[in-house]
Amino acid sequence: MTPKLPSRHLPPRRLLAVAAALALFGGPVEAQSAPDQTQEPSQQTPQTVTVKEKPLPNCPLGAFRCSPRPVNFSMCRPNAMLDFYDPTMSKDSSVRDTSNTYVVAERVDSSNQSVYHLEGNVKVDRADQRIQSDVTDYNDDTTDFDARGNVRYQEVGQLVSSDHMRGNQDASTAIADNVSYQMLTNRGNGVATQGQMLDDQRSRYLQATYSTCDVGHHVWEIHAKDIRMDKETGEGVAHDAVMYFGGVPIFYAPTFTFPINDERKSGFLTPTVGNTSRGGFEVSAPYYLNLAPNYDATLDPRIYTDRGVMMAGEFRYVVPGSTGQMNFEFLPNDHGETDPGSLNDTQGTNRYLFKLNDNTHLYGPWSLTTSINRASDSGYLRDFGNDLYTASIGTLTSSTYVVGGGMWGKTYWNAQFGADYYQNVDPDLPDTVVQYKRWPRAHFQVTTPFNNWLEAGADAEAVAFRKDNVVEGNRLDLYPYIGADFQGAAWFVKPKVAYRYTGYELIGNYQQYGYSGMLSQGQSSPFNTSSPSRSLPVVSVDSGLIFDRSTSLFGTPYTQTLEPRLYYLYVPYRNQNNIPLFDTNLMSFDTWQLFTPNTYSGADRQINANNLSAMLTTRLLDDNGVERLSASFGQIRYFTQQEVQVPNSNTTVPVPTNWSGSDYAVDFTTQLNDDWRVTSQYQWNPNTDLTDLGAITVQKRVGNGGIFNFSYRYRRTPGSTLPLLEQYDASLVYPFNDRWKLLTHWTYSVLDHKTIEALAGVEYDSCCVALRLVGRRYVNTYDYTTAVGASNTAIMFEIEFKGMGQFTGQSENALRNGILGYQ
Repeated sequence: MTPKLPSRHLPPRRLLAVAAALALFGGPVEAQSAPDQTQEPSQQTPQTVTVKEKPLPNCPLGAFRCSPRPVNFSMCRPNAMLDFYDPTMSKDSSVRDTSNTYVVAERVDSSNQSVYHLEGNVKVDRADQRIQSDVTDYNDDTTDFDARGNVRYQEVGQLVSSDHMRGNQDASTAIADNVSYQMLTNRGNGVATQGQMLDDQRSRYLQATYSTCDVGHHVWEIHAKDIRMDKETGEGVAHDAVMYFGGVPIFYAPTFTFPINDERKSGFLTPTVGNTSRGGFEVSAPYYLNLAPNYDATLDPRIYTDRGVMMAGEFRYVVPGSTGQMNFEFLPNDHGETDPGSLNDTQGTNRYLFKLNDNTHLYGPWSLTTSINRASDSGYLRDFGNDLYTASIGTLTSSTYVVGGGMWGKTYWNAQFGADYYQNVDPDLPDTVVQYKRWPRAHFQVTTPFNNWLEAGADAEAVAFRKDNVVEGNRLDLYPYIGADFQGAAWFVKPKVAYRYTGYELIGNYQQYGYSGMLSQGQSSPFNTSSPSRSLPVVSVDSGLIFDRSTSLFGTPYTQTLEPRLYYLYVPYRNQNNIPLFDTNLMSFDTWQLFTPNTYSGADRQINANNLSAMLTTRLLDDNGVERLSASFGQIRYFTQQEVQVPNSNTTVPVPTNWSGSDYAVDFTTQLNDDWRVTSQYQWNPNTDLTDLGAITVQKRVGNGGIFNFSYRYRRTPGSTLPLLEQYDASLVYPFNDRWKLLTHWTYSVLDHKTIEALAGVEYDSCCVALRLVGRRYVNTYDYTTAVGASNTAIMFEIEFKGMGQFTGQSENALRNGILGYQ
């Protein structure tokens, strides 16, 4: 049995002095002597501990865009320094000042009245702190202590081993020789010739290293003349520092900062190296600035060898009453060549992109929301975007609104007042294609429930539409209604009666654009030529039943539902050919369109209707209520001619249709287990005997963190027998093992007989470093006269040093946009 030194053999001052060894790399030490009936600390032999991280969550199947996975250290080996780590010790460092101190040793010599000499497996414990050594001396007069031989120190935040440790308890200082250290909060570890405790929160290491890799297996590490750790700020600072990767020096900095916990800190983020056919060789080295707890910034200087030097940046803030984010990119004197036939000559010009999003509380229920997005020219996103998603954006929208909402008595209301501005960023189209500015716009909604089944409300909008060289005007749209909601456990009936008035005030020389007050039949318009209007009632009844039963499929019990639904809509015909199309388009038909009062977006057209929509839906629900299968089939039956149409490219006067029914619409979704998901849509037009739309998407999880996607999309051009779109799309994230992944994405256009986008890459993930190499070729511009697209080629290489800061690279954004379910 190991002899122990009872705490009563030393006076309180002397016990406190021996415990001063705990001060190294820790807090100020003040301890109380234990009473005579001392409770001994656990004598359990420390064992090597392997910390198992929780499995990373998978992105739900069917999610359009998945969030990045958190930094993962699950592939790291058990830390070699954990051979003296005791997981039974307290994890609460706040009770050090009020905790007892326990001392265990094989021998004690107190012949010198000033110096106590402890030998043999010396152990001193207090709260979360422990120091162990072969020999410890303590001077009662000066409070100096000296621990020698196999010195090991543990606290809640770190582990330290040393050959020799000496210090002063009163000054809370200490020096240790030949140090190995391990941060327990972020896996940071290293060695040093000397470690110095400057106070209870700050320490210094001389001729030191730092890495988050496995101890003894540093794939990368920082070598520095001087490394200082500040637990209060969560920051490490290395002076005269060189970063090594695979034993090769790759980066030098006179001063280099890095995080020692999960708090934000200033420092360089992961650099990016790549090459594109439009920008040339690209190097990006972002630097993060943790300016204050409520705002920060990132500066991102970039070099494009074919275009010049760009400065990009981001600023985020949270101040009383306001939150927001500002992004900018600026490249002076672009020396890249302008594409032949481009509508904008950008060579030699200053080019920029600016984005601002802000939400500011004004007063009571009112707030100001601002979203500004501006580019220097229409070709900016094509030249500096790094994926098909960015390059395909055709319009940038800017808006500013004062918004409010709440409850007044029993009335719910919301309102917004502001303006919308649009910028064309398609370099192959003139600015005339951009939609009208809504300058300004006001929108108001109100709902008043009379009881639990009857309510009344209104939707009102006033807009001023502005655009050069076309008809301009102001529009007022009023839509009051009264509706009821009768329902039971397995049925519902929802009648609704509304009245819609839309009035216009055309301004400028509107006559030159064909608005002369004449109807298509040649009769004089009943409206004033500058003030057309439209008013009509809208009556609807929505009803449905819900049946359910217990069933089983492949031996698994389910609840199956059968849900028939009928929707009747009546809207009388009003001739609207003398009304401009400011913001109105025919919406794509789908099952949602079966139950809406208008198939047009915006208020410039309101359909006439005497229709009955019918849809039958069935679902399979598992025992947890999760929908595992859903299938719907529906159609609209027309009892009158569909007279409200919009002109197409071949006609100036819209032609009514006299179809007896709409497309048959079928939706099908199944996810019978957590690894497979299939979704499909099909629409067949019985009037033309043609398929209007067909789409299917198959998604399957592959191994640990992998995903496979395949989809086919077909859509026919409205009013034509020719297809508008037909594409195949396939993508794969294939994990060969827990470290290597293959990344691919391919989109092929049947109509163009060419690949629209192709991507291939590899991803390597290890304990402390992740690598990603991605090559992409994608169509980023399209000649509408020759139907030929120009392609861009990009190669991106990124490296992430785990534990050195948050990382979201450019290639990761392209992968998350292009591969459904990528994390």
